[in-house]
Amino acid sequence: MPSVLLLAAVTLLAVARFSVQPARRYRTWLVALIATELGHFWSLPALGLSVWAGRFAIRQNSAAAFAAASLAALAALLFARPSWSAWRLHRSLTRELETTFGKIAPQPPLWSWLRLWRWPFAVRHGRVLPYMVGPDLPLDFYPAQNLSPFPHSGAPCVVLVHGGGWDSGDRTQLADFNHWLAARGVAVAAISYRLAPAHPWPAQSDDLRQAVDWVRSHATDLGIDPERLTLVGRSAGGQIAAATAYGSPLPGVRAVVALYAVHDLNFVWSIRSATDSLNSDKLMHQYLGGGPEGRKELYRSGSAEQLARLDVPPTLLMHGALDQLVWCRHSERLAAALRSAGAPHVFARLPWATHAGEAGLHGPSGQLITGAVLRVALGQSPARAPLSGP
Repeated sequence: MPSVLLLAAVTLLAVARFSVQPARRYRTWLVALIATELGHFWSLPALGLSVWAGRFAIRQNSAAAFAAASLAALAALLFARPSWSAWRLHRSLTRELETTFGKIAPQPPLWSWLRLWRWPFAVRHGRVLPYMVGPDLPLDFYPAQNLSPFPHSGAPCVVLVHGGGWDSGDRTQLADFNHWLAARGVAVAAISYRLAPAHPWPAQSDDLRQAVDWVRSHATDLGIDPERLTLVGRSAGGQIAAATAYGSPLPGVRAVVALYAVHDLNFVWSIRSATDSLNSDKLMHQYLGGGPEGRKELYRSGSAEQLARLDVPPTLLMHGALDQLVWCRHSERLAAALRSAGAPHVFARLPWATHAGEAGLHGPSGQLITGAVLRVALGQSPARAPLSGP
């Protein structure tokens, strides 16, 4: 029995360590995502094992059981770290969001201990309306379910740009997230864009601009305010959204949200590898056709960090400090460039998080990301009037 208890404790600790240690391989990233975003669930069996092993150790005076109790208790603490860290972060993040994007009324909290224990994908589903923006460019529209705050102007709308390393993924990613926003009065247009290698950059930027134009031209039919659009991009989509919005004004776009994205393609090229989790060398060749030599302007047009200036849309950056698929350094560098330019922005560094933390809507990352996107979409941005382009 003591050896079984010790083995169970060691196994739990091996998983729990990802709340403080980066996962450096794709397979361990999936384990890390479970450990960090569902760690509060795992903390309960770890705590139970610690108590059980402790009682057994006292009765039998077993060193192995004492060790199991100690290791299981440490695992429980590590599993609880993401929730504790998110709770500590939510107050300062709320203040920063209000300063940059404005207060909203009513103001749902960024953090709820009760919500933490909901099923990760529990959400009220509404309608999804399929449209075609152009040839082979479908769009899924999630109508806002509560228009009472916007009886005349229409609902604000998030234009969502999916991730996938530029060569995969589609608009159906995290549909639960879109339904969550729609249920709270924010419409969502989940767009498609052409994928590499058949369509290298800047085809994706052209598709995003076309989608924004389409959404604005159909605003009345969609029940949205064409001057209150927020671009939200995940991973590869974050690079597309930020670089496109910074490149030249997008009419109606008043804010940009980039989640765990890259923002300087020259930097990505300099650290690329054929042996990392994503084979970044292959991705960069597919996306840009090769290195920056002879492609200087192409690289610059896809790099929000190089395009940062005072008049870019107010920006929210969110990134996990333990993200090894896309280093947090990418968002840190863009935040520094925006700060140097004097551009309104918020950078939320999530100390416990790995890549794609909002996959679980109600976990530590999921709560902060969904709540922050909602506040950006509903806010009025007192720092500057919304950009509406020429």
